[in-house]
Amino acid sequence: MSAFPGPQVDTGHQGTRVLSNHTMEHLNSLFETLHHARTTLRAARHPLGHWEGELSSSALSTAIAVFTLSQRLKAMSPGAHFHHQQQIKKGLEWLVAHQNEDGGWGDTVLSHSNISTTALCWATLHIPEAGHHDVIATGTVNRAEVWLRTAAGGLAPHQLSRAIVRRYGKDRTFSVPILTMLALAGRLGPNGWRLVPQLPFELAACPFRWFQWLQLPVVSYALPALIAIGQVRHHFRPSWFLVSRFLRHMIGPRTTRLLQEIQPTTGGFLEAAPLTGFVAMSLIASGQVEHPVVQNAIRFLEQSVREDGSWPIDTNLATWVTTLSINALGSDTFTQDERVELQHWILQQQYQTEHPYTRAAPGGWAWTPLSGGVPDADDTPSAMLALATLGHTEPMGQPDSLSQRVAVAATWLLNLQNRDGGIPTFCRGWTGLPFDRSSADLTAHTLRAWAAWYPQLEPTIRGRMKEAIPKAVRFLMREQRSDGAWAPLWFGTQHVPEPDVANLTYGTSRVVRLLGVDLPGLPNDWEESLGRGVAWLVQAQLPNGGWGGRSGTPANPASPASIEETALALDALAAAPRTDTVQQAIARGVHWLSQATNSGTQFPPAPIGFYFANLWYFEKLYPLIFTVSALTRLAASHKAEPMSPSPLTP
Repeated sequence: MSAFPGPQVDTGHQGTRVLSNHTMEHLNSLFETLHHARTTLRAARHPLGHWEGELSSSALSTAIAVFTLSQRLKAMSPGAHFHHQQQIKKGLEWLVAHQNEDGGWGDTVLSHSNISTTALCWATLHIPEAGHHDVIATGTVNRAEVWLRTAAGGLAPHQLSRAIVRRYGKDRTFSVPILTMLALAGRLGPNGWRLVPQLPFELAACPFRWFQWLQLPVVSYALPALIAIGQVRHHFRPSWFLVSRFLRHMIGPRTTRLLQEIQPTTGGFLEAAPLTGFVAMSLIASGQVEHPVVQNAIRFLEQSVREDGSWPIDTNLATWVTTLSINALGSDTFTQDERVELQHWILQQQYQTEHPYTRAAPGGWAWTPLSGGVPDADDTPSAMLALATLGHTEPMGQPDSLSQRVAVAATWLLNLQNRDGGIPTFCRGWTGLPFDRSSADLTAHTLRAWAAWYPQLEPTIRGRMKEAIPKAVRFLMREQRSDGAWAPLWFGTQHVPEPDVANLTYGTSRVVRLLGVDLPGLPNDWEESLGRGVAWLVQAQLPNGGWGGRSGTPANPASPASIEETALALDALAAAPRTDTVQQAIARGVHWLSQATNSGTQFPPAPIGFYFANLWYFEKLYPLIFTVSALTRLAASHKAEPMSPSPLTP
């Protein structure tokens, strides 16, 4: 029997009509790709039942980790930690092997060269152990220096520091750590510490609730860097002002104790090699090589290195990719036992106590189940939506009900809403720097989560939502660009010049997903705003049928198509009114997606994800998850079953 249905009928109030052969070809392509993609996504589950995924290896992470291990090795007695030497050697070999053709390095093996990663790799290749590579290392360094001269205008310390600071502007979250590592490596010359701004680490001793008012020069999640890097700069170049020097000297031990208190049990701050490495190298250089924070950080780096000698940008995004996978596949994909198992796993990851790092109240979810995660406003809505998708199964061994747990999560998001109506990532009120401000993608995600649970929540919470939802929608309307697009916070496109690298396809698709979502108190012109978003997505489609991160302009060509971005656009258009223009865009997009994935069997990733401080990454499950989500919604909109009996039945 044929795997695909014969001619289908679309029954409406005007009668029954047989779909055209062209439409049938489109549907068969859609269902075949969907079937293979869903089968692949189900097979990608971890043996424990959830999804774990795999983040790209990172030249930036590898350079920082290798340099940190070399700093510790230098500070220890001769012959100690032989395994450090082996890890350093393999890491250096990996960096040499993955240098871009232009002489620089990008954040991932698929990323364009940038000044931050190239400077850090250049600094790492300056350590004594780099001599293992002799001529190869010399050639690698020479090529890197040619690239840096072009990017920064020269290799003089003031030229490098100015170029690095310029890339990040007033946000010192990443520029100061980079300059610190360059100074420690001797790449800024004998007076290099003059070029490293002093971070006010003494402010970390203030009550946490003061932080949003203190206008710290780093974002909320960078407290460990503020402390450790502030200390090492003070160690090498204390303030000429005696009061500041004395104050920092006295408060230093107190802030180090705070650093120890907030360090996760894994040893990795945010589960991230870059932040963990910056903290460890700074404490080592300031004479604290035996401090428990250093020992735990080194343990994290040792345990997170990969077989090929590289480090990823973060350990994993297991909670995030699990909830995304559940929402993409839908409840019918799972057996009752699987739904119970997955619900139990998700509820286990919900924070039940105040987070020691950001002081976040109980109720949120982080991107990972590991201790270095921090609850945020993207993973929390995704978890709420996944719980809604799975339905009301009985929690296994949970003392409180599912509705109570969801109510706490909904309230957590309500309490996070900024005065502008938008939703930030981690902390309310930290609106001055890029990764703490309200964002369109997080706000739209939160609105979908609130809508999914609104009818089942208690009246008090619904009352708060009736006030919060119109504020959030008005924020989205204010954030909409004149061309109809929305810019997201956590995804970008590397194919346009910095600094405006926001991925408009991602941001617009996440907001347009609100089409048809039942929300109370919507402004009268909200539908018009969403319609403009639909129009932007349609006009942003490339001639080949796919989507990239940005539409083209006379000055800048459009971004090339990727599986992720094409699937995101299709996912949004699935809910749009089916005008001829929209229908044609969908058909062309499905055709491109089917070809790009070899009918749902191959999913090469693209670096569209932003990590903290604009660090690029790719996740191998993103193209697969986004494809399944888009095609599942499109299949449902056609009111047709791909096969009978369903091949998706476990």
